Amino acid sequence: MTLSVTNTLTGEREPFEPGDPDSVLLYYCGLTVSDYAHLGHARGWVHTDVMHRWLEHLGYDVRHVENFTDVNEKIAARAGEDDLGEDEAEVARTFITQTIRDMRDLNLLRADVYPRVSEHLPEIIDLIETLVEAGYAYESNGSVYFDVTTFDDYGKLSNQRVEEMEAQGEEEERGDKRHPADFALWKADGVSEDAIEEHRDSDTDYAVSRPSGRTWESPWSEGRPGWHIECSAMSMKHLGETIDIHVGGQDLVFPHHENEVAQSEAATGHRFARYWLHVRLLETEGEKMSSSLQNFFTVRDAVAELGANAVRMFLLSTSYGNPQTYSDETVSEAVDRWERLSGGYDRAVEALDDPDARTKVADDDLRVAVEETRADFESAMNDDFNTRRALAALLDLVTAVNRHVDDREEYDYEGLRRAVETFGELGGDVLGFTLGGETGGDVRLAEDLVELVLDLREGEREAGNYERADALRDELRALGVDVQDTDSGASFKLP
Repeated sequence: MTLSVTNTLTGEREPFEPGDPDSVLLYYCGLTVSDYAHLGHARGWVHTDVMHRWLEHLGYDVRHVENFTDVNEKIAARAGEDDLGEDEAEVARTFITQTIRDMRDLNLLRADVYPRVSEHLPEIIDLIETLVEAGYAYESNGSVYFDVTTFDDYGKLSNQRVEEMEAQGEEEERGDKRHPADFALWKADGVSEDAIEEHRDSDTDYAVSRPSGRTWESPWSEGRPGWHIECSAMSMKHLGETIDIHVGGQDLVFPHHENEVAQSEAATGHRFARYWLHVRLLETEGEKMSSSLQNFFTVRDAVAELGANAVRMFLLSTSYGNPQTYSDETVSEAVDRWERLSGGYDRAVEALDDPDARTKVADDDLRVAVEETRADFESAMNDDFNTRRALAALLDLVTAVNRHVDDREEYDYEGLRRAVETFGELGGDVLGFTLGGETGGDVRLAEDLVELVLDLREGEREAGNYERADALRDELRALGVDVQDTDSGASFKLP
C-alpha cells in the first residue's frame, strides 16, 4: 500500500507523488511569536513531526522548513510587558527561545531551517517587485496590494468566488484598495491591519493604530511586509518555487494560504504546492483553543504536568484531519493509553532480559501479533497519516505481550525481541515516543532549577558576596552545567 493524503486543494484523497521520487520538500506554517505556545499549536507541530518521521521511514530524504513570524503588530504591542523585552525584536526573541525549548521538550525532530521574517526582507521586497512589474499588484499611498481580480484561480484553495468575497485584513475606509478582497503585500508606516481577520489565533486585541514596531525602507515607502507575502518568500528561498507538502492549521486556509497560492503562482507561473494538508483545530468547551479566550494550556505547563510522552499521546490520539477536543476526560484517557503502551514495552524488555527467555520456545500467537501490528500500523500511516489507527495497532501488540508473559513460565526470546524492536521502531522512531524513560518535563525541571541557582548567585553578587557567587557557579559546573557570564547576564547549557 502506498501513501495517500487528503489534498485540500482538490478535496480528494490522492496518491502521494513528490516532484523528486527520492525526496520531499515540506513546509510548515509556523508560529506568530506573540505569546507562549499552547497545545493548539503543539497539535500542528506533533502531527507534522510524525509526517516527517513517516516519510523518512518510507525512504524519502525530507527537507523540512518551519518559519517564525517575528514581525507582527501583536508582538509589538507586548513590548515593555513583564520581562518580555523593550521592543518588538526582544519580545519575539523571548517567545522564540521558549518555543524552541517547547519543541525540544516534545521530542520534535529539528527542521532543516527555522526562517524568521526579519531575516528575509530582501527576498520579500524582491517578490513584491516581481508582482508589481507583472501587473498582479499595485501601489497605493505607499502601500502595495495584490489585485485578486488579476489571478484567474483566486479562491481555488478555499473554494470561493472573488465576486462573493468581502474585505480582508486592512481597513476598508482608507479607500486604498481596488477590490475589497485585495490584500496587502507591503504596508506603509502607520497603516494598521485587522488582526482579528488577518492573523491567526486572534490571541491579542489591540488599538486600531499600529503599535511601535520595526520598519524597513522599500521602493514604495518605509513600512512593513504584509503577513501573507512572508511565507511565500521564505518558502521559495529555502525550498524553491514548488514544494511537495504545505502543512498548516485549518484556520489558515483562507485568507492566508489562499493568498500564498495566488502571489506565489502569479510570480513564478508554477504550481506552489502539490499537496495542502490542514490540521483540524483543537477545541475546548466547543471553542478553538486560543490565548484571547483564556482557554489554553501552554506547552511548557502541559509537559511539566503530564510529561512529553503523555502530551504526544493525547495529540496523536486523534488524526490530524479530524477535530480534537481538550478536556480533563480526553487528557486522562491519553495518560492511561501512554501508561499502557510504556508498561507493555517495559514488560516486554523485562521478560526479554529474564533468564527464562529461551531461544527454543516459540509462541506463534505473539509472533503473528508482531507481524499484524506492523502491517496494521503501515496501513494506518499510509492512509493519510492515520495516527489514531496506528496507535491502536501498537496497543494491540501490548495486549499480545501481556498475554504471552501472563500465560508462560518460559518466554519466547525471539518473539519478545521482535516485539521490542517493533515498539522502538514504530512507537519511538515514527510516533516519537521516548520508550524506557521520560523526557521533556525532567529537562524543563532541570532548567528551572539551574535558573533558580543562577538567580541566587546574582543576588549574592549584588550583595557583594563574590566568593559565595563563585562557589555556586563552580557547583553547577561540577554537575556538568556549562555556565557562561555575558554582558546581558549568565547563560547555561545542560550536560
